Amino acid sequence: MRWLEVAVPSHPEAVEAVSEILDRVGYNGIAVEVPLDPAEQHIVKAYLVYDHAARVKVRRVKEAIGRLRAFGLGPVGEVALRRIRDEDWLEAWKAQFGPIRIGPFFIRPSWSDAAAAETTIVLDPGMAFGTGLHPTTRQCLEALGERTLKGRSVLDVGTGSGILAIAAAKRGARPVVGVDTDPLAVRAATENAARNDVRVDVRAGSAADVEGRYELVVANLVAEVLVPVAPELRARLASGGTVIVAGIVAEKEQGVIDAFAAAGLAVAGRDQQDDWVRLDLR
Repeated sequence: MRWLEVAVPSHPEAVEAVSEILDRVGYNGIAVEVPLDPAEQHIVKAYLVYDHAARVKVRRVKEAIGRLRAFGLGPVGEVALRRIRDEDWLEAWKAQFGPIRIGPFFIRPSWSDAAAAETTIVLDPGMAFGTGLHPTTRQCLEALGERTLKGRSVLDVGTGSGILAIAAAKRGARPVVGVDTDPLAVRAATENAARNDVRVDVRAGSAADVEGRYELVVANLVAEVLVPVAPELRARLASGGTVIVAGIVAEKEQGVIDAFAAAGLAVAGRDQQDDWVRLDLR
């Protein structure tokens, strides 16, 4: 079998949006190459079976990328294509993901049997964005690792692969709810929760579709999404609780702060890694 590698250089702020586009056509999801030099662009990759349908899928990707540029999330490069052999594809795919430690968590792909003393999370990284590789996911995992979560309720908005919801459940949070508007993400998070033997109530939708209030609300999105949903996230927060938001490029931080201030929340903590900012709000 022959494969087609589709690669798109992306500004960090556009990585998640580009990932969602490629995930629609990629076999077993996407991979994100994070550069060592923060000044360089990320590379988002997907692998397609090189058959009669590949040309149509590539055209759809190019059209979607073109529409994405209109949102002004950051520079998105041209779509690059490369044919590869079947045996090269598997190794290229798995090479993107290895076991990593983030705070008290040890995250390994489903094909690895590596063991560690830390709380282990097993994921199929190909299913959806959010494997622990991206700085925004890392920031949220670190925030979860710093908190006492046993017996506390957690809502994960934009759950993706479910990594944050699973991490909270592994730390003893109850109940844990994860929501996402992408059906592929809902399926991925459900399967990953089962793989890790934790109870996560995964649903289709966003914060506005959830009832009740939660002691911790996590939303690893982008500034353009966080600003309009700030009132919805605030509405899901229990008295005395905390909202953790990430996916914020530093230059757009103030806009997010202002949106949550209008919803009645103030910054109680902040973390920055490269150009990415995480805010803890109360």
